[in-house]
Amino acid sequence: MKDNMTIHDSFRYELIRKIAEGGMGVVYEARQYGARDFTKTVAIKLIKEGFLDQPMFLKNFIGEAKLVANLIHTNIVQTYHLGEANGKCYIAMEYIHGMNLDQFLQLIDANGRSLPPELAVFIASRISRGLAYAHQKASSDGTPLDLVHRDVSLKNVMVAYEGDVKITDFGIAKAGGYLIDREGEVAAGKADFMSPEQAGFEKTDARSDLFSTGIVLACLLLGRNPFTGENAADSRQNILKKPIPDFHKESTIITDELNGILQKLLQRNITKRYGSAESLLHDLEYHIYRHGYGPTNETLGKFVRSLKGNIAPSPSCESL
Repeated sequence: MKDNMTIHDSFRYELIRKIAEGGMGVVYEARQYGARDFTKTVAIKLIKEGFLDQPMFLKNFIGEAKLVANLIHTNIVQTYHLGEANGKCYIAMEYIHGMNLDQFLQLIDANGRSLPPELAVFIASRISRGLAYAHQKASSDGTPLDLVHRDVSLKNVMVAYEGDVKITDFGIAKAGGYLIDREGEVAAGKADFMSPEQAGFEKTDARSDLFSTGIVLACLLLGRNPFTGENAADSRQNILKKPIPDFHKESTIITDELNGILQKLLQRNITKRYGSAESLLHDLEYHIYRHGYGPTNETLGKFVRSLKGNIAPSPSCESL
């Protein structure tokens, strides 16, 4: 066989059920079919019908696929393929047998339980690992992408029944010209999880994602978002002006040391915030591992599987 041989093939997918829906996109669980009865469960992301005829959304959709194609990391949902069928572009991605963190917290609450603080910190540390990798990613010629996710939130972090934690949805990321960037004109992201830079229509860098990670960690520890307002505008004002809580007083499970990590993450003055996801990762892992054995994927997976019930949206089938 020649080393430079080209292989031509086609992909066929059956959409099984809708598993997520956002402002512009929808994600399905799907079955991929290959030669000789090969099958694989994947996730398929499509642009919503109402946005199919808008060039900007299509360009960003394609840009997202190209951006994340080479983001290969255990804490980031992997992208397999950008395809086009029936006049629609789609992205084939890794399927996570689990739920997002918003669903996870709902399930914990429905069971009358709380998330152990060491598992909350473990989840945040895995988010930090994924962000550290993404923030340092460079293009094929070595040029830094200066990637900023800009939408780190409960709904964009998946936790698998096996205990894996993975960041997903880079649809509004800022990185080296891959997506149309209107930063400064619009507030991109979910209002409850924005950094002050986002809420104030300012330019962002990687430290913006760390503020959002701080909100996610606070949610995991408290079971609620301390910045949520009555509407999006109210939430943005809370991000900009509401006093940062003394989290140790908010919950006795939050130690002074962990409160210090949260205070540093949620600094509105960006120069006083953590400077990198790597430095945040160090402090989070030191917090849970310095005395020896600490939480692992298996520990988290066991807790996830111990919860009763399952998050399963209504089925919806079609083929690509």
